[in-house]
Amino acid sequence: MQINYTLNLFILVILVAAGLWTVMTRSLIRSAIGLALTSVILTLLMFRFDSWLVTVFELSVCAGLISVIFISTISLTEPLTKSEVLKHMKARLARFIYLPLLILVVGVGLSFIKVNLNFQLPVAEIEADARKVLWNMRDLDLLGQVVIIMTGIFGVIVLFREMRRK
Repeated sequence: MQINYTLNLFILVILVAAGLWTVMTRSLIRSAIGLALTSVILTLLMFRFDSWLVTVFELSVCAGLISVIFISTISLTEPLTKSEVLKHMKARLARFIYLPLLILVVGVGLSFIKVNLNFQLPVAEIEADARKVLWNMRDLDLLGQVVIIMTGIFGVIVLFREMRRK
C-alpha cells in the first residue's frame, strides 16, 4: 500500500513539474510538446486510479489530437521581430490586466452557488453498459471534451485567419 501511495505521489510531482515547464517555457513548440507530455503523465495517473474512460479520452484527445493541432499550427506561423513581440506583450497586458480580478470574482461567485454535479461513476451501471453511463449520465465529461476540441479548432481558425491577413 505504501508503494502505491509513493508511486502516485511521484507521478503527481512529475505532473506538476511538466505542467510548470509547459507554462514557463518561452518556445511555443516546447510548450505544445510539454502539454502533450503533461497529458501523458496525467493519463498514467488516471490509469493508476482505474479511470479507464477518462484515460482513453485524455490520451486520445488531449495528448494526441490537441497537441498535433497545436504543433501543426505553430509550425505554420512566422516568428515575430523583437519590436513586434514588445508591442504584442503590451497589448496582451492591456487586454488581460483585469483577468486575475475576474477569476477571483467568478470563483467567489461560484462558491456561493449550490450545483449538484455527479462526479462519481455508478459502479453497477458501468459494469452493465459503459456506453449508457457515458452518454446518459456523464454529460459534464462530454461537455468538457467538446469544449477542449472546439478550443483547438478555434485556435487553428484564428491563427489561419491572422496569417491570411498578413
